Amino acid sequence: MSYLIAEGMTGGYGGADILHSCNINAEKGEIAVIVGPNGAGKSTAMKAIFGMLNIHSGQVILDGEDITKLTPQARVAKGMAFVPQTANVFPTMSVEENLEMGAFLRRDDISVTMKQVFDLFPILKDKRNQKAGELSGGQRQQVAVGRALMTKPKLLMLDEPTAGVSPIVMDELFDNIIEVARTGISILMVEQNARQALNIADKGYVMVQGSNRFTDTGEVLLNNPEVRKSFLGG
Repeated sequence: MSYLIAEGMTGGYGGADILHSCNINAEKGEIAVIVGPNGAGKSTAMKAIFGMLNIHSGQVILDGEDITKLTPQARVAKGMAFVPQTANVFPTMSVEENLEMGAFLRRDDISVTMKQVFDLFPILKDKRNQKAGELSGGQRQQVAVGRALMTKPKLLMLDEPTAGVSPIVMDELFDNIIEVARTGISILMVEQNARQALNIADKGYVMVQGSNRFTDTGEVLLNNPEVRKSFLGG
C-alpha cells in the first residue's frame, strides 16, 4: 500500500469545484511531482491533501489511516509537513529561531534534527544567527524546507519550491530534495519547472482542469510525445 493515498478528491473554494476526482499517491521515500498548466489545480490538490481545503468526495489516507477529516495541525502530528510557495519563513527571526519554530509540536531533543538540517544546508549553519528576511530567495527556501524537516515528517509537501530562484539554485534545491527522499521521507511537490521536476521524479502527475491527465514515472512522462508537446515545450 502507498504511504499516501489521495483518491477521488472533488472540491474547491466556495461553491465551485476545482478538483474533479483527483488521485495522488506517494510511496515511502518516493518523489512524486504534480505538474500542469497554470490554473490546473496543482496547488489546490496539495492543499486538499493537507486539509486546507474541504473536499466533499474522496479520501486521504496516510500510512493506512483515513485522515480526510483531520485539521492541518492534526495532520502535522501524523507526519505531514507543508511548505507553501510564499510567506514560508518568519523574516524578523533568525535562521535558527525559524528552525526551532518548526519543532513546536515536539517534546524531545531537537538538536539531532537541527544538525541534520545544517548538514543538508551548510549555508544555514553559517547564517544561523542572521534574520531570515535578509537571506537570498534560495536560502529562504532552504530555511522553509529545513523548518518543515524539524517536525520529523514522513511526508514533505512542497508547493513550487523553485519559484523565483536562479537555475543554479534550482538545481541545488532539487539535489537537496533528492537527499531528503534518500532518508526515507516521501516527497510530494508541485512544480512549474516541469521538465526538471520530472527528471528527478519517481512518479509524475500531469493535471489539467482539476483532473489527472497523465500518471506515470517521471522518465516515461518525459518521453511521452503528447506530454512533451503539450506541457514541456516540445
